[in-house]
Amino acid sequence: MVTPTFLLGARMTRQMPSLNGLRAFEATGRHGSFKAAAEELNVTQTAVSHMVRLLEEALGFALFRRHANRLELTDQGRAFQPGLTDAFDAIARLSEQVVAMQAGPVLTVGVAPTLALHWLIPRLTSFNRNHPDVEVRVATGGAMLPLRDDWTCTVRRGMGSWPGYTAEELFPSTLVAVCTPAIAASLLHPRDLRAATLIVVSHLREQWTWLFEAIGLSAPIQPANHVSFESSVMAIQAALDGVGVAVAQLPYVSEALVAGRLVTLFPIVDRKYEGWYLAYRPIREKDPALLAFRNWLHGEAELQRQVHKRLGLAQSLSASTIDLKGGLKTEAQHRAP
Repeated sequence: MVTPTFLLGARMTRQMPSLNGLRAFEATGRHGSFKAAAEELNVTQTAVSHMVRLLEEALGFALFRRHANRLELTDQGRAFQPGLTDAFDAIARLSEQVVAMQAGPVLTVGVAPTLALHWLIPRLTSFNRNHPDVEVRVATGGAMLPLRDDWTCTVRRGMGSWPGYTAEELFPSTLVAVCTPAIAASLLHPRDLRAATLIVVSHLREQWTWLFEAIGLSAPIQPANHVSFESSVMAIQAALDGVGVAVAQLPYVSEALVAGRLVTLFPIVDRKYEGWYLAYRPIREKDPALLAFRNWLHGEAELQRQVHKRLGLAQSLSASTIDLKGGLKTEAQHRAP
């Protein structure tokens, strides 16, 4: 086997094949076409084909099998292309960060879409007003997605243990069963849920099981009907539109509860589900943008904890709120004189 010359002594000098050739191959492999790659790179199709050919010669093996009407990646090409795509994406993200450094502080927050839409974004006005010099970027980063090093920080749900990250708890991950006041009026006892439509988030089905157990039901109730959604955003909207009863994180629905568009059916007992945390790399702890956001966020978290208390959702279950023998009272009924 002949070792390509650019690999000899690579540890010392980091010699690499032509970057233009790598870009041409990566784009061609991603699109499966010299023509499409040429359009992306703003060069001719002949130029792309030539750069790929030179790269293959430098490497010492073919990256494509060239058929009459299509290109097929070889085994080496299939192994090479995904890593190059990741590398070029990383370079692009790094370039964005460096360019942003010239303009002023940039705060990139990884946060789940539902928390972003229903809790974080509506509150950002106050942060922007007090810190107009900080550019805020909100990136998709839920509990199911990996943490990314190009984020300044993340706000996410979990147990607070992410290796290599400092995690600061904001407020408990309180689950509540919610529906419109009209639907709640027909739910006088937990067993009435059997006749209701339960709204389920497909990857969070266990939340209903946990909630049933939390209120003392020995087995999950089998409803007459259920509707499944792929995201909490859609499930909450369905609850607001009167489709049925949903289980939701309290921060997602606290505004709707305060406004009376939704009501809670029962509170949560003193069993912690998870928590909401601010997490960041220790190396960023003195980042001015992070320091400003961290102080502001903990203030907002304290306000959220007060919302828990105002809505009567303390971590205890009183017989005056829900009586499994006598009947189920909504929060609105509990407060009524």
